[in-house]
Amino acid sequence: MTVTGRLGAVVFDAADITTLASFYADLTGWPIAQNDADWVALQAADGLEVSFQLAPDHQPPQWPGQDRPQQYHLDLYAEGREAAADRAVELGATRLADGDGWITLADPAGHPFDLCEKDGVTAPLELFAATIDAPDAGALARFYAEVLGTEVTYDGPEGSLVGGGGNNLLFQQVGDYNPPAWPDPQRPQQGHLDIVVDDLDAGEGRVTELGATRLEGGGDRFRVYADPAGHPFCLCL
Repeated sequence: MTVTGRLGAVVFDAADITTLASFYADLTGWPIAQNDADWVALQAADGLEVSFQLAPDHQPPQWPGQDRPQQYHLDLYAEGREAAADRAVELGATRLADGDGWITLADPAGHPFDLCEKDGVTAPLELFAATIDAPDAGALARFYAEVLGTEVTYDGPEGSLVGGGGNNLLFQQVGDYNPPAWPDPQRPQQGHLDIVVDDLDAGEGRVTELGATRLEGGGDRFRVYADPAGHPFCLCL
């Protein structure tokens, strides 16, 4: 399988990235790897970077509806999800719902995330997957599997999983899916992926061949695209 790039970071927009990064660092035990005025990055236990990008006019999602959808969320593993949820609320999260084996909360910026039960995971917490909403989860999973040179390891009615190298992407089937229209502030992105490549021109040729669309923005070291479901992502040197 051709590898276009590797997954460099999962990035969430927020108006106050210092508070948001501190929340996740305290909750998960992940160290801060980069701390700039417009970008803060944490290093998850499996090596994936979870980053927070300054967006002064950020409009938080309104879960679970699709008027202003979540688009992205994190699935975190913890042993004793109730205790972990209580800890998250103490740190500034809001409890939203209980599922079968998980608890859904909103972080201080309004992004939903799930605490999922797993024996043996205490601190640091384990990142199971960055989860991305899609109207056709299988198709979007296949797109990213082709881009990243990984495999679709699960494909079912509720979603599809792309795995490899400890960095899982989960694609969640959403029937009334409402895509972002970046950079329209009325239909903002909530998050995006940074994919690291050796050559921007070659990377662009490959992702557009697979169904991506070039968007405005970028610079000498990165370019912005929309995936087939409309989620922006960046190819970065």
